Amino acid sequence: MKVTVFTGTRADYGLLYWLLHDLCEDPAFHLQVIASGSHLSPEFGYTAKHIEQDGFKIDEKVEMLLSSDTAQGTVKSLGMGIIGYADALTRLQPDVVVILGDRYEALGIAQSAMLMRIPILHIHGGEITEGAYDDAIRHAITKLSYLHATATEKYRQRVIQLGETPERVFNVGALGLDHIARTELLDHKELAESLGFELRKDFFVVTYHPVTLADEPPVETFRNLTQALDNYPEFDVIFTYPNADDGGRQIIPLIEQYADANENRVIAIPSLGQQRYLSAIKHASAVIGNSSSGIIEVPSFNTPTVNIGQRQLGRLAAESVLHCEGSYDAIVNAIDRAVTADIGENINNPYGQGNASRKIIDILKSANLNRTKTFYDIGENQ
Repeated sequence: MKVTVFTGTRADYGLLYWLLHDLCEDPAFHLQVIASGSHLSPEFGYTAKHIEQDGFKIDEKVEMLLSSDTAQGTVKSLGMGIIGYADALTRLQPDVVVILGDRYEALGIAQSAMLMRIPILHIHGGEITEGAYDDAIRHAITKLSYLHATATEKYRQRVIQLGETPERVFNVGALGLDHIARTELLDHKELAESLGFELRKDFFVVTYHPVTLADEPPVETFRNLTQALDNYPEFDVIFTYPNADDGGRQIIPLIEQYADANENRVIAIPSLGQQRYLSAIKHASAVIGNSSSGIIEVPSFNTPTVNIGQRQLGRLAAESVLHCEGSYDAIVNAIDRAVTADIGENINNPYGQGNASRKIIDILKSANLNRTKTFYDIGENQ
């Protein structure tokens, strides 16, 4: 079976790593990789090199990202992507396309595959993130897809609620947790050496993305965040860059300015890569920002998360996730709670146990990809 896996950002690639690995190792599959979006942008670290360094062949590189920070630029980037995806899929002729998540790059490949009658397996459907347009994109990809691998049973039921037949919807857990079960992580000293930074014992990992739907001004909220961090001079800070949504390019120079002004305790990295990122959140005193990782992966390390603002509103969250508004006082209060609270060592992560990749492999092996998709009406089928 020719399985084409799409990746458009460092974030989804990090989650997909073990699935790519297992597809490569299984003789039942011929893996093909399409890389696009910020993977091919020097501005965001040209993270395609990480894919290749990990030993995976990129079969198609689809340039689509304009150097723009507006909604209009995002829409134009999406249009360019669809043109490139059509050509890539024509060359690859896959039996199924695997798409993870909810970004506009993923929407473009989903539209292309659906119109070209290529079945889609969608990972992480059924979730809610009320503060970002990713929420609508995620549900749109669900309706374009044939097979579904969700992260919790609640999300599985939501995909069925959207009209997907239960026999095609599977609760596999969060794919990113496979890293926690299977990846050899760095200790604190090795992490510091890999960063080239004298990282103290107490530090924060900070990732703040622009909020694309809710009324939350990204620059103002980010300035509140950095002012809040000034209250903790005894903590070092590892900043990672935001994603390539409109508004993200306003944040990058602010990160760099803050790092330059606090060079003895702050380091800014466009992309840590999965091993360094997971090692960092394992050893961190807290993870701060509004990334989905703070909700899904971080609790498995018993590390507290300060989740700022509205971007992740609606996601299931462990008790170690501390939600706060984007004001200075609210962020300070949440960080205080994170660094002083005893959250224990056995946080119940609702997103599974780290064996999602093998479950997805089994779904692909047993799937009948030639069936016509029909709408499942809950009222009529109960």
